[in-house]
Formats: sequence, C-alpha cells, structure tokens
Amino acid sequence: MLEQLLLLAHVIGATVLFGTGAGIAFFMVLAHRTRDPKLIAHVAGTVVVADTLFTATAAILQPMTGYLLAKLIGWDLAEGWIALSLALYVFTGLFWLPVVAIQIRMRNLARDAAAARTELPAAYFRLYRVWFAFGFPAFFAVVAILWLMINKPTIALL
Repeated sequence: MLEQLLLLAHVIGATVLFGTGAGIAFFMVLAHRTRDPKLIAHVAGTVVVADTLFTATAAILQPMTGYLLAKLIGWDLAEGWIALSLALYVFTGLFWLPVVAIQIRMRNLARDAAAARTELPAAYFRLYRVWFAFGFPAFFAVVAILWLMINKPTIALL
C-alpha cells in the first residue's frame, strides 16, 4: 500500500512539474507576443505565483518521494537510470532557478511599463530571450527523466 501511495505521489509530482512548466511557457510566450505591458505583467504575475505554489512544491517533494520509493522497492540510487535521472534533475534545476528570478524581473519591468504607459524596455526583451533559451534544455531534460522513469533502461556507469 505504501509503495502505491509513494508511486502515486511521485507520478503526480512529475505531472505537476511537466504540466506547470509547459503551461507557464505557453502562456508567457502568448503574452509576450502581444507586447502589451499590462497583459504581460498580469500573466507574469500569475506565472510567478504558479511557479511558487506548484513547481517549487513539486520540485522539493519529487526527490523525497523518489528516494523513499527507491528505498522501499530496493533500488540502488547508483543504478544507471536513477543516477542519470538525478543528474538530469539537477541540470534542470540549474536552468529553472534563474528562470524564476528572470520571470520576477520581467513581471516587474512589465508592471513599471504599464504604470508609466510606456513600451517595454530593452532589458525586458533581453531577459525574455534568456528565459526562452533556458526553457529548452530544462524541458528536454524533464522529458528524458520521464522516459528514464518509464523505461528504466540498463545504463552502465563509468
């Protein structure tokens, strides 16, 4: 029973991480395309809240449920697919953490532009390009982690 509950929690966590990330990216891109500071400020504000409530919570709980599940089943954390999943998880975090700060700065720049009734500043567009570029490696790393967890391939460690 405990194994099924941990597996369910782990799958829900993975779903939240993937789904929230994809949803945030989708809505941020659509808002950005309007170039409307007021709309971007609103969407970016919602994105910051969603990242805090959902992504951060799942990101903290995911390794916990994974660790407990692996120990309960008897998997060695040094097993190839698990070790690679953990490395990709850290890799994803290295891209996600700056993105959170970038989203906050983008939101603030859009709020300032909306309040002043001006166009978005050049700094916003520079941040957006970094935000957009950081999304790709993180997204594909999460897809790879999901694939590893589903398939559990034999991977020889060096």
